[in-house]
Amino acid sequence: MTGRGRILSALVLAIWALPLAANAPARSLRPLLRPVAADPVVEAAIAAATEEAAASVAVTRMRPNLRPPSEQEILAAATPPVPGDTGLGLSPRPELRPKEVEERALFGRKKRMKGAVCGNPDIQGASAGNVPGKIKGCGIKDAVRITSVSGVRLSTPAVMDCRTAEALNHWVARSVKPTFRRRGPVVELQVAAHYACRTRNNQRGAKISEHGKGRAIDISAFVMNDGERITVLEGWKRGATRKMLRQVWKEACGPFGTVLGPEADRFHKDHLHMDTARHRGGPYCR
Repeated sequence: MTGRGRILSALVLAIWALPLAANAPARSLRPLLRPVAADPVVEAAIAAATEEAAASVAVTRMRPNLRPPSEQEILAAATPPVPGDTGLGLSPRPELRPKEVEERALFGRKKRMKGAVCGNPDIQGASAGNVPGKIKGCGIKDAVRITSVSGVRLSTPAVMDCRTAEALNHWVARSVKPTFRRRGPVVELQVAAHYACRTRNNQRGAKISEHGKGRAIDISAFVMNDGERITVLEGWKRGATRKMLRQVWKEACGPFGTVLGPEADRFHKDHLHMDTARHRGGPYCR
């Protein structure tokens, strides 16, 4: 067949196929799966596996066995009821603590509260009332005279306001006592200064010190139970004591608004100054 004949045959075949293409579906259909004859052995295996899984789930969802009765419950059940008794006396709960123990606990709390100030039994002392200032800007309203905080005595009663007393108590309980536990326990704080109506660092023309407002206290040493005295002046220079002193200095920053130590300036070489002044940028510690 010539080339021209081949072209004519192709055209005739294409024209004949047009109706078939027009009726073809838009998408090819997937063939159906060939039916498989049921196998009795396979069906039996599937049924057995299904029953086993259902039994496992049932066992998993079962509630645990009840706890066996206690000795108290057995004794309570064996005790004959008393006519008119509501049953409250047969409660399996333990007996109340002895009356003597309650009385001792109440007596101890009353004794602590008797010497408590600022509404906190951990802060011992006495009320000092309103303390007037000799110069303008000094003085304390509702002052207290603190003798001990968290069981640690002060070398001399310190006059301050309750906010400062609370900060001192928090610092001693959360920092001083844990830090000196192995070395101590610590039993006394050496007070270098508390309330005093004066200017900052006693400098003429300076602002009123926080000491003059009852918001500051200076600590120069920590006394241990065996009599050892760790001073800020000497202890800051040594290895072990320096580490402990730096720890309590650091942890005072937060409860107090200002904390100054030996590295702050020449006025604080021998003590830690702590006050509750508020600063816009947060606590100031040097």
